[in-house]
Amino acid sequence: ISTGLSSIQQEEYASFRAENPEWTFNHLAVDYRNGNVYLGAVNRIYKLSPGLEVQVSHETGPDEDNRKCYPPRIVQPCSEPLTLTNNVNKMLLMDYRENRLLACGSLYQGICKLLRLDDLFKLGEPFHKKEHYLSGVNESGSVFGVIVSYGNASPDMLFVATAVDGKPEYFPTISSRKLARNSEEDGMFAYVFHDEFVASMIKIPSDTFTVIPDFDIYYIYGFASGTFVYFLTLQPEMGGGPTTGSSSAGREQVYTSKIVRLCKADTAFNSYVEVPIGCISGNVEYRLLEAAYLSKAGAILARSLDVAPDDDVLFAVFSKGQKRRPRQASQDSALCVFSLRKINEKIKERLQSCYKGEGTLDLAWLKVKDIPCSSALLTIDDDFCGLDMNAPLGVSEMVRGKPLFSDAVDKMTSVIGYVYKNHSLVFVGTKSGRVKKIRVDGSSRALQYETVQAVENGPILRDMAFSSDHHYLYVMSETQLSRVPVEACGQYSTCSECLGSGDPHCGWCVLHNMCTRKEKCERSSEPRRFASDIKQCVRLSVHPNNISVSQFSVTLVLEAHNVPELSAGVNCTFEDLAEMNGLVEGNRIKCSSPAEKEMPRIIVDKGDHQIVQLYLKSKETGLAFANTSFVFYNCSVHKSCLSCVSSPYQCHWCKYRHDCTHDPRTCSFQEGRVKKPEGCPQLLPAERILVPVNVVKPITLRAKNLPQPQSGQRGYECLLTIQGNEHRVPALRFNSSSVQCQNTSYFYDGMEMSSLPVELTVIWNGDFSIDNPAHNKVHLYKCDAQRGSCGLCLKADPLFGCVWCKGENRCTLKQHCPHPENQWLEHNGINSKCTHPRITQITPLRGPREGGTLVTIRGENLGLEFREIQGNVKVAEVDCTPIREGYIPAEQIVCEMGKAEKSQYTGNVQVCVGVGECRPEFMAKSSKYYYFVIPRIINLKPSRGPVSGGTIVNITGSHLDAGSNVSIMFKDQPCTYLRRGGQWLTCRTYASLHGYGNVSVSVSIDKAHLQKDLRFEYVEDPTITKIEPEWSIYSGHTPVIVTGTNLDIIQTPLIRAKYNGHETLNLCQVLSPTSMLCQAPELPISLARHQEVPERPDEFGFKLDDVQALMALNNTNFIYYPNPEFEPLSVSGVLELKPGSPIILKGRNFLPPTNSGNGKLNYTVLIGEKPCVLTVSETQLLCESPNLTGRHKVLARVGGIEFSPGVVHITSDSPLSSTAIIGIAAAGALLILFIVVVLIAYKRKSRESDLTLKRLQMQMDNLESRVALECKEAFAELQTDIHELTSDLDGAGIPFLDYRTYTMRVLFPGIEEHPVLRDLEVPGYRQEQVEKGLKLFGQLINNKVFLLCFIRTLEAQRGFSMRDRGNVASLIMTVLQSKLEYATDVLKHLLSDLIDRNLESKNHPKLLLRRTESVAEKMLTNWFTFLLYKFLKECAGEPLFSLFCAIKQQMEKGPIDSITGEARYSLSEDKLIRQQIDYKTLVVNCIHPENEKSPEIQVKVLNCDTISQVKEKILDAIYKNVPHSHRLKASDMDLEWRQGRGQRMILQDEDVTTKIEGDWKRLNMLAHYQVPDNAVMALVPKQVTAYNSVNNSTVSRTSASKYENMIKYTGSPDSLRSRTPMITPDLESGVKVWHLVKNHEHGDQKEGDRGSKMVSEIYLTRLLATKGTLQKFVDDLFETIFSTAHRGSALPLAIKYMFDFLDEQADKHNIHDPHVRHTWKSNCLPLRFWVNVIKNPQFVFDIHKSSITDACLSVVAQTFMDSCSTSEHRLGKDSPSNKLLYAKDIPSYKSWVERYYSDISKMPAISDQDMNAYLAEQSRMHMNEFNTMSSLSEIYSYVGKYTEEIVCSLEQDDAARKQRLAFKLEQVVAFMSLES
Repeated sequence: ISTGLSSIQQEEYASFRAENPEWTFNHLAVDYRNGNVYLGAVNRIYKLSPGLEVQVSHETGPDEDNRKCYPPRIVQPCSEPLTLTNNVNKMLLMDYRENRLLACGSLYQGICKLLRLDDLFKLGEPFHKKEHYLSGVNESGSVFGVIVSYGNASPDMLFVATAVDGKPEYFPTISSRKLARNSEEDGMFAYVFHDEFVASMIKIPSDTFTVIPDFDIYYIYGFASGTFVYFLTLQPEMGGGPTTGSSSAGREQVYTSKIVRLCKADTAFNSYVEVPIGCISGNVEYRLLEAAYLSKAGAILARSLDVAPDDDVLFAVFSKGQKRRPRQASQDSALCVFSLRKINEKIKERLQSCYKGEGTLDLAWLKVKDIPCSSALLTIDDDFCGLDMNAPLGVSEMVRGKPLFSDAVDKMTSVIGYVYKNHSLVFVGTKSGRVKKIRVDGSSRALQYETVQAVENGPILRDMAFSSDHHYLYVMSETQLSRVPVEACGQYSTCSECLGSGDPHCGWCVLHNMCTRKEKCERSSEPRRFASDIKQCVRLSVHPNNISVSQFSVTLVLEAHNVPELSAGVNCTFEDLAEMNGLVEGNRIKCSSPAEKEMPRIIVDKGDHQIVQLYLKSKETGLAFANTSFVFYNCSVHKSCLSCVSSPYQCHWCKYRHDCTHDPRTCSFQEGRVKKPEGCPQLLPAERILVPVNVVKPITLRAKNLPQPQSGQRGYECLLTIQGNEHRVPALRFNSSSVQCQNTSYFYDGMEMSSLPVELTVIWNGDFSIDNPAHNKVHLYKCDAQRGSCGLCLKADPLFGCVWCKGENRCTLKQHCPHPENQWLEHNGINSKCTHPRITQITPLRGPREGGTLVTIRGENLGLEFREIQGNVKVAEVDCTPIREGYIPAEQIVCEMGKAEKSQYTGNVQVCVGVGECRPEFMAKSSKYYYFVIPRIINLKPSRGPVSGGTIVNITGSHLDAGSNVSIMFKDQPCTYLRRGGQWLTCRTYASLHGYGNVSVSVSIDKAHLQKDLRFEYVEDPTITKIEPEWSIYSGHTPVIVTGTNLDIIQTPLIRAKYNGHETLNLCQVLSPTSMLCQAPELPISLARHQEVPERPDEFGFKLDDVQALMALNNTNFIYYPNPEFEPLSVSGVLELKPGSPIILKGRNFLPPTNSGNGKLNYTVLIGEKPCVLTVSETQLLCESPNLTGRHKVLARVGGIEFSPGVVHITSDSPLSSTAIIGIAAAGALLILFIVVVLIAYKRKSRESDLTLKRLQMQMDNLESRVALECKEAFAELQTDIHELTSDLDGAGIPFLDYRTYTMRVLFPGIEEHPVLRDLEVPGYRQEQVEKGLKLFGQLINNKVFLLCFIRTLEAQRGFSMRDRGNVASLIMTVLQSKLEYATDVLKHLLSDLIDRNLESKNHPKLLLRRTESVAEKMLTNWFTFLLYKFLKECAGEPLFSLFCAIKQQMEKGPIDSITGEARYSLSEDKLIRQQIDYKTLVVNCIHPENEKSPEIQVKVLNCDTISQVKEKILDAIYKNVPHSHRLKASDMDLEWRQGRGQRMILQDEDVTTKIEGDWKRLNMLAHYQVPDNAVMALVPKQVTAYNSVNNSTVSRTSASKYENMIKYTGSPDSLRSRTPMITPDLESGVKVWHLVKNHEHGDQKEGDRGSKMVSEIYLTRLLATKGTLQKFVDDLFETIFSTAHRGSALPLAIKYMFDFLDEQADKHNIHDPHVRHTWKSNCLPLRFWVNVIKNPQFVFDIHKSSITDACLSVVAQTFMDSCSTSEHRLGKDSPSNKLLYAKDIPSYKSWVERYYSDISKMPAISDQDMNAYLAEQSRMHMNEFNTMSSLSEIYSYVGKYTEEIVCSLEQDDAARKQRLAFKLEQVVAFMSLES
């Protein structure tokens, strides 16, 4: 019962609001001694009066703090950054004994203040010991404290339970503390007991947090009862399956509510027991505790719970389920009750069984789940407090509460209760701010008897409190504290409402006539003055209960039940009419009715009575306390005897006075009184009274009780009203039962009616009417009206007495026809047969020869009886059998044709009237002829239709309009006949009984059966697969393209919408079997409500013949947007314009805000008759006005709307007047003319350009704002996503490759399993030889002279290719990995050689190191590769990986074509989708493929993703931080869509449902399967065929797939960057596969089809958007690479060393051009190493790089190169887009590079000693990464190739000769080739 609050109640709702909306309220406490209210809020503690007036406020914050400071900064300085932090009040407790308030906050790790209750003076604030810090949690609802006292002697204890927020080592979750008497004492809050083994506390073990990282225990409520303290908690469920790391993997945590019990006296917490609680109502589990309250049972509830009235019961509110979802949490909650005694019994049972050694301790979070109970011999009573064994103890079985009440809509959030007069009352606060009042009379009987809105906005917080007298309830939300009366009895105004309300506070205070508490009712203890049961309400009856208005001061006797004694006297009151004293005699009261002057006038039109309330008023209180209905009736309203005496009241009729009265004594004669209807004067029912017109005739009427007029009274008259005119006729009363209207003739106008009924009234004495209950009427008639022929005359009612007068040939009364007798014919007379029958009409005039046609013959005198014509009808010489049902005497014969003979073709109709022989005067012949024809059918169209029927079939043929009856059969079922003509007939098909297929068609006309081999085919009903666009505007009439099947079988398809019960239709035009163009129906919405919101119709579908399935489509999201609205052109409605200037129509909703960007509407604007060219934006139409002048009406049309915003007046401003021109001489005229022409041309030109400018500007503005918006949104989105990403990345999250894999990928790109990683493979017999040879060769390689000579010789060979150079360089580096100092020395030699050669050959010095043309250059790359690995791992890796992830994320935000690799978001022009693709983001819930049980993972996908793309996205989400090579592969998994009720469907890129149009086959996308939002998906292993699956163990499978993948993805970068789309037609079918864009390189899609160049370039703005979004990540990467000291990690030595070497070389060669030096450095490091890494992050990380990501990385790499170059970039409109894209950024990047190089050169040089130490360290670290033997063997293969050349050059070199190197090499060759 929700109640509005009356003004009286409003005053009682005192309320206090937060002074600052952010300082929300947290806790509430009421002093039960004086009613003061204490309120704990953020930063404040308030003391309020009981009426909520502020008395004192105490400030607690904000203050400088950081939650990480432990101990807090007030104890010791803290290095964390401090900020101004709010202080949340977490606990507010009344310490009555010491008259102080404990207020604990969230600042400084949760310290408490002790405040004096009177004035909130701070008595103490202990903060310097760790016991003083309760916990750093800053939520108010997570802490609970209970103060426990142990009698007067010992001090009180405080039991505190708190959440610990991940810091279990600092804060115990539950503990007991000392409450010192002195608030400043040091020992305040000290643990009650503490030694090194046990203490009075429990901490959460840190292992628990490794299982559930965000584990915590939330304390909802606590209390002390008996010898125990109890806490109610909500905590994550532990154990049970692999919840390990559950929260990190995103599964939903399951929570359990528990009750914790401790002994008050237990100092070691051995008594700790934990029991799960919850309740189940109607198969729904409620397990999440919201709030609880301890109360007494009260006598009534106690009986039902089987406990004592004083026993404690616990009321608890739970919400549904066990999962806490903050956002879409269930609103379903329940109120339950627990008996505390039952909970204790349950605990005692468990303790007893545990001490017998049964079960385990079963407390997972305390890590004692599996510890078995130990048995011990001891008795366990109710107060058992535990030993140091078998503790702490968990009870596994849940204690179930009794559900009392549940609400699925308004979630309950708080609860409080108390007992009133044995009734247990519960008050529940809700999420919407209401308080529900509930009376609990039993464990299953709970009545919600009232709901009040307590605070403006919910939810209501857990803390609620009663005022000290229990008359008020304090309730609070976060910003408002309200005082709500516990009862609002005053709202009930009657005794039955009051006592039926269910509120036990309310009773009826009888004499005060009000609903109230018993205490508030005066003298309520006296009998019957206070009613507390509905049976005790006062009942009142009155006798008599009605009197006439003409009776005054009648004594009335009132009988009252349940009244108190009325010694003070009562008054009787008739509403506001009269009041008089009542005489009390026991429970009877005598009153008199109102006196004459107070009497109400009962008005005639109110009927004959009026009901008035009769009240009893107590003189004691002056209030009415009982009432009953009383009737005043008025007989004089009745004007007729019958209505008077039939009245329910005491009315009598005086028949002589013609008057109705309540007092029969007023009638003049005794016999004149009538009391019963039988005694009323009245006319009796008469036979029909027939009176011919113009014949003088009396009318005699039967009656009864006719009064005899007395002296002075006038006699009787008859009153007839004929056609509105009154006729009074004198009448005679023969006696009391008969009266006669005197002889008179009557007449009425017109011949249209043959008779006229007329009202008849008998009156006497002028206006006393006699009742006519039977409504007798007089019927006037004319014989000749409507009876023009003999037959019609004789057919008339015999009582009329009409005859056919031959002489005059008319119908008349017998007396009006001249004698003799034979002059007339009469019905049933001697001459009763009319002669000369005549036939006037025959239908039909044609019929089939087979007969059966029903011929209708109309005419005159066609007999008066059926037998006269039976057998006497012939049509065209063929007998025609008359049918009785069709016969209308004299007028119509219907007969059925017989069969015609061969010779009979035509003839007329003959009818003979009479029985027996036919005489000529009774014979009739028609003038028209009847023909026999042979109907034929030729064809039918359409020849097919839907199986549901409804097709209109047109059958053509000849003579199809013959005969009377047509039936068409389709096999054995009819086709409903509609219309026909001579050569056609149409019918409508029924639904087919036999399904699809052909049926034969036959037509029957009467008895002719027309057969021809005509067949009609029932085909499948049309279906509709797609509607586009899925929107329109309210007025409809926008085009909608509908795709489906079999649409062409419908002749007039209609599209329909239904809204609020109204249906609208519109037309469709079929374009092909699979498509039609419809005009959207309007939304039947009353346009009075100017709707501004999109609406969905209730039903949307199609009327396609009788196909029911499509009447209302289920899967459409058709939506209607508000109509475009135009504003008038100007206030006056006329717009003045110059010719050629544009007309701007303003308004709104011009572009509906559809999902896929703006919807386009088709606008037409006419200026006069001419249309104009339009540019449309959201709020205006720009219309280029056509060449017109004068006034023209403007008309705008769109959809179904036509609107004229006004008139334009185009005034020409002609530059010269004609008279002037005539006046001026001809030469002047010519000159002027010439100037004018130029001017006009110029003006028009400028006007045109203005216009173009305006239009362009408008387009640009639109474009710009769209781009800006898109960037902004995209960036914001990406930021949040990347934030998630980067937070996941912290260090360990980045999947770096190990050193070996990384170097292999850079040194030997694209080669998997390179020989240098394996042991040397040599046949066993040669093993020793070869190893010897290679060892020797290794010594040679380590000889600098040999190595340099070897390399130079190889480079000089013509057959030594670029690839070979790279390979040799890499192999040498792998051999020298363990001797990097030597390698570096060789490298420097080679480089200085290279520089010398470069400068000799007059090449531009800038080209040095530009391309890899020598072994030296590749060696340099490899050298950096080895030495920068650490820098990559520690510094540059993170921004690079972030950039890669950001690109991937951003690309996947929009559609990516899985075939061409083009994407909506791209940095590369080549890979940009250049068209609008409509798509929606869906969320799919995925089941973890390796753990079905864990919570589902939400993954964002697009409805235009192919199934493979979806699989990849799901895998990305599931294995977010798993290196790519360790993941399951999409190709090994199938995507399974799980719909309700166990339906499962495998989705694939290509399957039988794949759409093929022409030679294009489109990959399946989610939209193809119509997957909805929030669908449940699972990845399941691919179904392996049977023979394969038997021995294919999972192990081998996964390892195989990992291996495949390595091969697949780590290929060279080039293989990934295949720009050519993979549209290779299937060889068999020639079908080309496509996804989002059909590739335009194929001939059938011309450039024009893709939109003009201009239009597709528009999409280039997306490059900008993408660039903007990724900007930060690119900047981060470049900044990291180009800074000398990044994140505290120094510049790698290798870089400084190499740059110094290059500077030395430049000095040596006298090169002082800074550009050249810059270029050398750029070519050596950024170009050699960084570009390679940026383009190929897969060299560094274990990831998979898609082609679109690759394309974007290439753009970034190009930008990186441009930043390092010194040459100026000239940009023009033909520059490539990637250069233009970063044009603005490159200058600043360049400055970074220059700064970087100059910083490096300024750094102190590195001594060779330092460098060598560093290189040695590096060598040692990676000593055994490669197999040196294998490497040497690979290098040796080149020796084998060029042995002679190498030997030759060794012999020529002096140093080599000295060392006999040529000889040594030959030795090696000998060993290697020795065949032994």
